[in-house]
Amino acid sequence: MLWISHARCYLAPRAALSNHNERGGRRAESKSKRAGMPMKKLVDLDLAGKTVVIRQDLNVPMKDGVITNDKRIRAALPTVRLALDKGAGVIVLSHLGRPTEGEYAEQFSLKPVAAHMSRELGKTVRVAREIEEAHVAPGECLLLENIRFFKGEKKNDPALAEKLAHLGDIYVMDAFGTAHRAQASTEGAVRKAACACAGPLMVQELEAFSRVLTNPTRPLAAIIGGAKVSTKLGVLTNLLDKVDILIVGGGIANTFLAAQGYSVGKSLYEPDLIAQAKDIMQKASAKNCKLPLPIDVVVAKEFASGAEAHVYPVAQVPADSMILDIGPETEKSYAEILKGVKTVVWNGPMGAFEIEPFHKGTVALAQSLANSGAFVVVGGGDSVACVEKYDLASKMGYISTGGGASLELLEGKVLPAIAALEAKS
Repeated sequence: MLWISHARCYLAPRAALSNHNERGGRRAESKSKRAGMPMKKLVDLDLAGKTVVIRQDLNVPMKDGVITNDKRIRAALPTVRLALDKGAGVIVLSHLGRPTEGEYAEQFSLKPVAAHMSRELGKTVRVAREIEEAHVAPGECLLLENIRFFKGEKKNDPALAEKLAHLGDIYVMDAFGTAHRAQASTEGAVRKAACACAGPLMVQELEAFSRVLTNPTRPLAAIIGGAKVSTKLGVLTNLLDKVDILIVGGGIANTFLAAQGYSVGKSLYEPDLIAQAKDIMQKASAKNCKLPLPIDVVVAKEFASGAEAHVYPVAQVPADSMILDIGPETEKSYAEILKGVKTVVWNGPMGAFEIEPFHKGTVALAQSLANSGAFVVVGGGDSVACVEKYDLASKMGYISTGGGASLELLEGKVLPAIAALEAKS
C-alpha cells in the first residue's frame, strides 16, 4: 500500500550526502520492505530561501516549434507556483522527444516550453544549456535544457545523477509519467539528494491509483483496451485478483473472441496467445470475475477513414473483413454491466478510436462511465483523448498523466522513482 508522509525534511550539509553508486538504483529491495513506507510531500516542507529542483513531464507535442497541446504544462505548473509562492527559487527538469543522448538538437529544445511557461506564470523562465549555468535566486524560475541532451540520463549514470541532485536543496519528483524509468533525473537523483520528496501531481496520481488498487469501493471494474494481449498480459493477470468486472477492448478483445472459437476474419489478433486468453477466462470464472466479450462488432474491409462499415454478430464476421469497433448491442450490454460499479480504472479504447466511424464504441463507453456515478481513473492516450474531446473529463474521478507508469502500477510492479522516494523517507 502506498501512503504519503507529512514528515518535514531536514537538510544535511551537502558534504555529508551519501554516495550511492548503484546503477539503476536499489531495485533489489523487497516489496515487503517498501510496502507502507511514507513518502515526503513538497507541500509540507519549508521552502523559503531554498532552491527547489523539480523533475516534471513537459514532453508536449510540437509541430514546427509550436506546442500543439499544453496539457502537460498546465498539469505541472501548480507545483512550480507552490514552490515560488513559498519563497523558493525553482529549477525545472524535463525531457522532450527522443534526441540522440548527449547531443544538442534544436528541434528538441525546451525553449518553446520555457516561453509558454513564462506567459502562464507571468514571469520570465530562463533556459540553461548547461548544468553549471543552472542557478536561481528566490522567486526565480529556470528550465534546464532537455535532460536527454546530457549523456548518461537513460543509463542512470551516477555522476549525472549526483550533479542533478546537487543543483538545489530539495529534489522533487513530480513526473509520474516517467516514474517507471530508472534514469538519472527520475530515480538516481532522488536517491542522491539531501532531501527528496513527491510533488503534488505525483501525490495526486498515487492517491488516485491507491483508491483503485489498495482499498476500492466495490464493485470494482477494469477496462483494458489496446492492440495486443502481449503488451498487457501482466496487467490482465494482476487485475484478475482485484476486480469484480474486467472488460477488454480492441485487438485484445479479438484474441479473446478467437479463443472462444469465433472467426475474426482479417482482424488484428494474436493467435499465439489464445492459450493465455483461455487461461485468463478460466481464472476469471473461478474467481467470479465477470469478463464480458462483444456480442456484435463493427467491421470494414480496410482500416481507413471513411471506410464502409457494417455491424455483425460476433459469430458472423466475414472472412474478408476486420473488426474495428464494438457494435451497438455490445455498447448497451457494457452500459448495463457498468451501471452499479463504484470504482473503475480505464486504459485503452474499444476499437480504432482514432478513425471515424470506428470511434463510437469508445465514446459510448466513456459516456456510460460519466453517467455511472463511479470514481473513474482514466489513463492511456486514446482514453484520455476521448474524455477530453467529448467534454467528459469533469465527470471522471481522475485523469492520469502517465501511460506506461499507470500500466506498470496496474501490473503490480514497483516503480523505480516511487521506490526511491520511499527510501528517502
